[in-house]
Amino acid sequence: MASSSGPLNEELQCSICLDVFTDPVSTPCGHNFCRTCLNKCWTNTQTCFCPFCKRKFRKIPDLKINTTLREVVQHFKEKLNRGRSEVLCDICDGRKQKAVKSCLTCQSSYCETHLEPHHRVPRLKKHKLINAVENLEDYICQKHERPLELFCRDDQTSVCLSCTEGDHRTHNTVPIEEESQQKKNHLVQTQTDVQQMIQNRMKKIHEIQHSAEKRKRNTNKEKSASVELFIDLIRSIERRQSKLLKMMEEQQKAAEKQAEDLIKELQQEITDLKKRNTELEQLSHTDDHLHVIQVYFLFLCSRPHTKNWTEICIDSHMDVLPLHSALIRLKKTLDGILNEKLRQIGLKCVQKFAVDVTLDPDTAHRYLILSDDGKQVRHGDNKHYLSNNPQRFDVCSCVLAKQGFRSGRFYYEVQVKGKTDWELGVARESINRKVMNTLTPENGFWTLIKRNENQYTACESQAVSLSLRVKPEKVGVFVDYEEGLVSFYDVGSSSHIYSFTDQTFTDKLYPYFSPGRDDEGKNTNPLIISPVNK
Repeated sequence: MASSSGPLNEELQCSICLDVFTDPVSTPCGHNFCRTCLNKCWTNTQTCFCPFCKRKFRKIPDLKINTTLREVVQHFKEKLNRGRSEVLCDICDGRKQKAVKSCLTCQSSYCETHLEPHHRVPRLKKHKLINAVENLEDYICQKHERPLELFCRDDQTSVCLSCTEGDHRTHNTVPIEEESQQKKNHLVQTQTDVQQMIQNRMKKIHEIQHSAEKRKRNTNKEKSASVELFIDLIRSIERRQSKLLKMMEEQQKAAEKQAEDLIKELQQEITDLKKRNTELEQLSHTDDHLHVIQVYFLFLCSRPHTKNWTEICIDSHMDVLPLHSALIRLKKTLDGILNEKLRQIGLKCVQKFAVDVTLDPDTAHRYLILSDDGKQVRHGDNKHYLSNNPQRFDVCSCVLAKQGFRSGRFYYEVQVKGKTDWELGVARESINRKVMNTLTPENGFWTLIKRNENQYTACESQAVSLSLRVKPEKVGVFVDYEEGLVSFYDVGSSSHIYSFTDQTFTDKLYPYFSPGRDDEGKNTNPLIISPVNK
């Protein structure tokens, strides 16, 4: 129904074949399709779903013809046909009848009555008849006034027999029916291909939805597990906190009791000492000398009992170190779990921007050996005689990737297992490849290097020495062009190694590789560009 367009036609179109409905059926979700289209869509599929809204059904619904919609479609088709102009007979006098055939030889259209001689008269039987058309002149050669019965494949145009005796004499011409059939066959194949593309895309939609749902389920599962873990940790902290507070209260009560007892004892000593002081004062003022001598010895023998209070005090500090240590250990455990989760999430985030990287042999130094698939590079013993070009590194034993990036984000991974020396990162397109370069951002390099088996360095303007607990066996490199960020990751432990931040990129950036020299056989392993497991 390509001859018609508009909102009504769109409402009466099947969203699968994009044509007016044929035997329309409705799904339980209320969407309409051709019965044949929907059956094809549900053939050889395990999951039954609506092609429009993607709602899933537990089993294939019992499809019934939507009679109301079918009547609307039929009415629409009839109205559309009535709207088309009719071809009238050229021979009829008075009221002209509808033409049924047009004769390309006579260049006229005939009704059933006036067409009869073409079926009976031998000479007229040889004429070329077609279904009645209005624009009959389009079927006639304007130069020779003969039917366009042939097709010139060289010029891709319709021609008559006279044309093949003139301008098209040496051209490849075939009967127009043959060419038409060939094109019909091609259209049928094209239609089949389009329908297959529709099916493939619907299948891909289903796959993406399935993957998204699976990812959602896994995320919810991880979230639930994380929440349970954190709840357990919080409960443990609360229990330990309650125990700590209880111990603090008990120690405070003990300290208060100790202070109360000491104060009572001191007060009693003060009372005794005051009494003694009074007696001494009275004795010192008496005139009875004999009494003084007699009482003096009694005073010496009955000295009041007192303590040495110099070393006695209440400790203002509480002994809660065991609990503090336990809480510190708990905090470290919690921090470790959180950091591990964050590291994993961080690496997973950048791995989404993985790109396919291959080495460019036109940039490789003459001592480097590249694998045939462009995924591995190692240092060789002999110099290779290669073509001299401006892209090749003549002094530095390194190589760039074929792929360059002027915007966006990209990520790739390189296996460095078993190597004592290597250099990885990105380089600016405009770097000088004919001299010995110092690997710094100012010179157009953002790299991480390894030397002497365990010395790792980030090549900033002032080199930054890195202390890594574990030697990375696979290194991930992530670049965010607009943010000016180059980050390195240890893929094995999902941990971040180092980042160049706040950089300004103007040139195209290329992944950079240097496998290092063989180090007396210790560094013969190649650098291997590895597929990213997202």
